Amino acid sequence: MTMYVEREFKGPKIADGKTVISYYIYEAPLRLWHWLNALFIVVLGVTGYLIANPMPSVPGEASDSFWMGYIRFAHFAAAYCFAIALLGRVYWAFVGNQYSKQLFLFPFWDLQWWKEVMFELRWYLFLEPDPKKYLGHNPMAQFSMFFAFTLGAPYMIITGFALYSEGAGVGSWQDKLFGWVIPLLGGSQNLHTWHHIGLWAFVIFVILHIYAAVREDIMSRQTLISTIISGYRMFKD
Repeated sequence: MTMYVEREFKGPKIADGKTVISYYIYEAPLRLWHWLNALFIVVLGVTGYLIANPMPSVPGEASDSFWMGYIRFAHFAAAYCFAIALLGRVYWAFVGNQYSKQLFLFPFWDLQWWKEVMFELRWYLFLEPDPKKYLGHNPMAQFSMFFAFTLGAPYMIITGFALYSEGAGVGSWQDKLFGWVIPLLGGSQNLHTWHHIGLWAFVIFVILHIYAAVREDIMSRQTLISTIISGYRMFKD
């Protein structure tokens, strides 16, 4: 269940008469995962784009240039790290605090949660004058994170390793675990297309994610960016 707090606070006063209180929300392993994951996604996005849209041929002897080889290696290495980090994030959802579980929760049958989602949608569309203050993800963020990441990350991992299995060869563990995806999606070329669509979906999500975090930090009087660095959410009124 998403937790939110009321707009009125009682707490220590600072010099200008405003109230500032804080809650420890995001534990260190979660924060580390977030920033490492951001790095992996950037590497995967850039190298994935270059793999799908190769640079012009480099003049000279082919054996003297290994640019695409380096790009592919960076993509594959980041993909392995991305997948391992996701497994670690799933583990922390079980052993971490209640906020570490929000990424994997989708309270579909909770009518109050859907009302909160709609409130946040109106807030993002500038149709609500005042924001609500949430201890963890607000419901709209939880909704988007679940579909874009909780479902999107496994999709990219599965389709990516299916593509990798073509190079690893028949009988490899990648082929045994993910080779079935190739005929399911209609062949190698279709699989490339679906994986590439996933890349652009992630690009759009990252842009919206950064915009929403910066916007909320400024307009909602609650910290988001510094929270994922320090772990503490501060409410300013």
